[in-house]
Amino acid sequence: MTREERLLRAIAARSETARRLEGGGGEAVLRSVVEATVALFEAEAASIALFDAASGRLVFEVAAGEQGHGVIGLSIGPDQGIAGYAFTTGQALALSDVASDPRFGRSVAEKTGYVPRSIVAVPLVDDEGTIGVLQVLDKRDGQAFSLRDVELAGVFARQASVAIRASRVERDTAALLRATLRWLAGAGDITGGAAETELEPEDEAALDALVRRATDDLAQDESDGLWRLADRVARLRDADPASVELLVDLLDVLVRRAEKTSRSRHRGSAATGRGDPDA
Repeated sequence: MTREERLLRAIAARSETARRLEGGGGEAVLRSVVEATVALFEAEAASIALFDAASGRLVFEVAAGEQGHGVIGLSIGPDQGIAGYAFTTGQALALSDVASDPRFGRSVAEKTGYVPRSIVAVPLVDDEGTIGVLQVLDKRDGQAFSLRDVELAGVFARQASVAIRASRVERDTAALLRATLRWLAGAGDITGGAAETELEPEDEAALDALVRRATDDLAQDESDGLWRLADRVARLRDADPASVELLVDLLDVLVRRAEKTSRSRHRGSAATGRGDPDA
């Protein structure tokens, strides 16, 4: 393994550790947002679609309500339907008769098994731009959505945006590595603000191979004690403070022992003249 590959794997390993420690909390928060939205509005359904940079599409990740679950996993173009309009313009809107609005994608709604009468759509926005859309479908009492409803939906959208940004490291590790490598090769803008330059096919294949070697076995490698530790730490979310403090104290002892052992090994290698064969 070359020095560059070791660096990529170290980056990927840190992201995987963060994913495991995060423990799916980001998705749980999003699910709680749509469930609370359904309860507050007494709505038939609520859902959150997130923009997936790899596919260039909006993907419906979570939903709640009696009529909501058929949309999970569905993807649409970022300029498609009411959700696409809210995403591309960054504007929230409320429609009392979606069937009469030319922006409404009826064929997409039919795929979910439920065609709504009315919709509130609010963009999810953070410091870097619009990252998705929160939609609320049909009050069960048949009343139309009001401007006040749009404002309330915006409050939930802001909470969802915070949760999404906090957990995005889980979703973007490979994309981040690939974008960084392209930037280093002079073929892309690491900020995503400029068009990428096409690489030769063999260069693209080599880049993909590097990323794959850095990431392909991390999630499946259960034999590594570090992952077992991260998984168990994630389970301490609901532990009492005294238990957490005890764990911290134990870890301090183990870390000092590990550092002492590492220094001893390093001195032994230096004394015998052995070094890193890849350095």
